[in-house]
Formats: sequence, structure tokens, C-alpha cells
Amino acid sequence: MPNATLALAQALIARRSLTPRDDQCQELLISRLEKLGFRIERMRFGEVDNFWARRGNTAPLLCFAGHTDVVPTGPLEQWDSDPFMPVIREGRLYGRGAADMKSSLAAFVTAIEAFLETHADHRGSIALLITSDEEGSAVDGTVKVVETLKARGELLDYCIVGEPTCTDRLGDTIKNGRRGSLSGNLTIQGIQGHIAYPHLAKNPIHLAAPAIAELASTVWDQGNEYFPPTTWHISNINAGTGATNVIPGKLNMLFNFRFSTASTVESLTAQVHGILDKHGLDYQLQWELSGKPFLTPKAELAEAMRDAIRQTTQLDPQLSTTGGTSDGRFIADICKQVVEFGPINATIHKLNENVEVNDLEKLSQIYQLTLENLLTGIRDQTDSADTD
Repeated sequence: MPNATLALAQALIARRSLTPRDDQCQELLISRLEKLGFRIERMRFGEVDNFWARRGNTAPLLCFAGHTDVVPTGPLEQWDSDPFMPVIREGRLYGRGAADMKSSLAAFVTAIEAFLETHADHRGSIALLITSDEEGSAVDGTVKVVETLKARGELLDYCIVGEPTCTDRLGDTIKNGRRGSLSGNLTIQGIQGHIAYPHLAKNPIHLAAPAIAELASTVWDQGNEYFPPTTWHISNINAGTGATNVIPGKLNMLFNFRFSTASTVESLTAQVHGILDKHGLDYQLQWELSGKPFLTPKAELAEAMRDAIRQTTQLDPQLSTTGGTSDGRFIADICKQVVEFGPINATIHKLNENVEVNDLEKLSQIYQLTLENLLTGIRDQTDSADTD
């Protein structure tokens, strides 16, 4: 239907779903899915609304995953229009969540609707995993739904996460993995004292400096075909009382690894402790793992989506693992093939967030063709013909 994706995207943007609020976005989606024969499970954990919807009981199971919550707007007076009153200007749809990721949610639904009009008896199953906790703490959202599905043995064959992945044109980038995120909270003990009597004190800044230099210069791995080398960076460091004549008694430092599948949590933590111990520091170190890296190599899902993108946009998308974390890190625990694909990401989390109106139906068509490639055997037949 003309502009069906646009209309649904506008309806979703009009709901003030500031994380972790959903503001009835999910009920809007559910009302459309129930008409298509989906079984709906509402899963509320803590203050977070999630739902799992499935149509069919056989393999392969293709899941669309996304989030209804959005980040705060920032100063309202700096927006050209109300961020929760979707408007179209010069061919672009403006509003908070337009790119991240309410347009993808709308395209999920319209793609499934169009697919089922002609393939009601498709093979396999279709599902949606939707949360309102991706932009926030991400503790009561997708991770909890995944735990529930895993506990009952309900695994996925393919998953498409609707994150905005494209850089310049719709269709130029598919994310087939993400780096992991590992943070450390390091405290180095010294002895506070008068700066004029340094022999009676121990300056933790001076003690830590050689270790920090070694950590900053360490090559953690070389990366691999899909990932750049692992990086280590300090995000915050502080010590002292604010006075110029007091040697501080301790130093606190926050740091983060963005790591590839070429390293493990165990290898990185062991290396850091080894460096700190080598320099004889008195320290405490707490670790927090936000997400392990995941990778989907070139296989059925990535190739099916690349075919769909070529048909729709005539672009040959690149596979990329750049960027921050996403809920794909949780879904990879129950699904061997996870990719992310969605609109251009140039305005996400910014003032005047927007997407091109013309991209919305193209996005829906890409999702629809991917469904056809994986759940109707069309791609299998094409591959066979190419081989012949």
C-alpha cells in the first residue's frame, strides 16, 4: 500500500516513548500483528515492556528485533519542530526516533503484511522481539526475553535487528557483528601527604603513570577479517583534594575495551592485571562486561539481505562491524545468524532527527524480499539456476 510505512512510522513517532517508557507503541504494533495471526506474549520485566510475537511453529525461524524507546530530546527550543509531532519537510520525516528506530519498526510490520498477502503458506516461522529498554540500562529488555526463550529451548535461525546502519545511502551497509564492551574501574592506592614532604607520602599518580603508559601502548590483538584491532581507552581519571599542596592518597580511573572476536574477556583481564602487578601497584579493579562481541559470517541471512538490497537499491552493501553495542549482543546467544540493517544513521540521537521519506518504502521492500529469499525458496531456486 502506498505510504503504509510512512503512516505507521508517524503514528509511532507521535508517542512519547522516552526510555524506558513505551507509551503504547507496542500495543499499536501488536494490533497489526494479531490480525496477521501472530501469537503475542507480553513480557514485562521491572518497569520495561517487551513482547514476543510468533507466527508458525516450524523452522527456519526468522525474527525481526527492535526497540520502541528513544533517547531524550535535548533542548526543545533547538528543534525546528516538536520532536513528537512528526512532520515532513522537503522530503524528510522529522521526529525523535525517525531513524532510531521507529521507521524500522514500521517497515517490519508493513513488510510482513505485504509478504503474507502472497505467501500466506510460506515455510518456516516469523517472529518479532520488541523491547523498550535498548536506549537505557538494557537490563530488563531484550536480555530478559532472550533468557526466557533460551530456558524453554526456543532458538532462532535468523535475526534482523532494525538498527540504523547506513552511512550515505540506504543500502550501503549491513552490520554483521559488533565489538564487545568491557569496562574497568581501577583504584590505585597511595599515601596522602604534604607536597613539601614527599618522602612521607606516596603519589598514586606518579606510581600509576608507567603502567598507564604501558596499557596505552599495548597491542591487544591484530583484529581479523571482520574486526579492527581491539582498543583500550581511559574515559575518566581523577585524584587529589583540589589543593595544590597535597599529594593525593588515591587515584581512580575508568577505562574501556572495545574488543573483537580475536580476544576474549579472560585474555584481556589477565593482561591488564599482569601489567598492574608488574609495576607493583596497590590496586583494586572491578570489571563490567556490557556485551561480548558477535559475528555472523557470510551465510544465508547476510546473502539473502544483500540480494534484497541489490534488487531494491542497485547498491552492493558492505558488511561492517563498526559502531557501538546493540541488542544483537544478547540475541546472538540464541541465534547463530544476526545482522543489523536500517536507515541512514547520520542524525540519530541528534536534534532534528530525520529520515528520507522515499527510503521508508524501500526499507520495507528490502525486509519483504529478505523474507521471500529465506522463507519461500526463491533464492534457492535462483542459486540453482545460476549454477546451471
